[in-house]
Amino acid sequence: MLVFITRRLLFAVGLLLAVSLFTYLLFSMLPADPAALTCGKNCKPDLIEANRVRLGYDKPVLEQYWLFLKGIFAGRTYGTGATAFTCPAPSLGYSFSQHECVTTMIANTFPVTAYLSIGAFVLWMLLGISLGSVAALKRGKWQDRLATTFSAVGVSLPTFYIGLLVLFTVVIWLGLMPFPHYESPFENIVGFFNALILPWLTLAVLSAASYTRLTRNGMLEAMNEDFVRLGIAKGLKRGVILRRYVLRSALVPIVTIAGLDFAALLGGAIITESVFSLPGMGRMSIRAVVESDLPVLVGTTMVAALFIVLANVVVDILYGVLDPRVRTKS
Repeated sequence: MLVFITRRLLFAVGLLLAVSLFTYLLFSMLPADPAALTCGKNCKPDLIEANRVRLGYDKPVLEQYWLFLKGIFAGRTYGTGATAFTCPAPSLGYSFSQHECVTTMIANTFPVTAYLSIGAFVLWMLLGISLGSVAALKRGKWQDRLATTFSAVGVSLPTFYIGLLVLFTVVIWLGLMPFPHYESPFENIVGFFNALILPWLTLAVLSAASYTRLTRNGMLEAMNEDFVRLGIAKGLKRGVILRRYVLRSALVPIVTIAGLDFAALLGGAIITESVFSLPGMGRMSIRAVVESDLPVLVGTTMVAALFIVLANVVVDILYGVLDPRVRTKS
């Protein structure tokens, strides 16, 4: 098992290095000149060139990547002399438009994205698994048709449409709550929930639709397995069979997909944060695109890739724990 985990971790490190190199090279080939974006339209050529040298854009691309990679572990100093400044490790670059280290910007916005992701994840798992279980147990009845309709509608509608629909219905039309304005849970817990309850519902409806269908199909498939028939023949109670065997069997693929979905959500719920004006990583990424802030784009992409790769590693290890055959084949 130790060899299996070590092999998976080494693969994850190699994959992260490959993603970081590809991401850095991709953004470096964009037509925008990072040095020219460090000051306004009336910026003089000598100032642009000075900023190019200070931020390291005068070096070859591969050398820039090496300095970027080195900064993650040892920090990075920009410029020399009295004008020099340092971004401590782990340094993901320096935002020339915000005049702030990218790591600091991510640290300030990541808690909002984390709160949004965790709350939405709990809601969509509860809603999706509950509706899917009811649909499987009431197959062919109105409960099944209602859950199937919810799944079809939820999968078909885009995130921004659901968010705007919820916002218009609850805030503008019915007036049940004020327009969401994010506040830290440590400063105003009521304002915190008021700001996040609608984004949670938006993401929960979108994702729960898929999990409803997955749970329903998984339970129906498990009900036809031989071990379920054997349990019935031995006289086990229906609730025990459903809880210990049918639902548990149906949840194995769902747990895998849920881990990857949660990791992707932690990378930045871009659309939802923009619709509800949440100061998270997703909204920061959109602003970076508008302003062509390449260091922020590289930093947020790396953070999103990190969560997805780590989720894959955790899923692989869990599979190895649950099924020894995975360890022998990998």
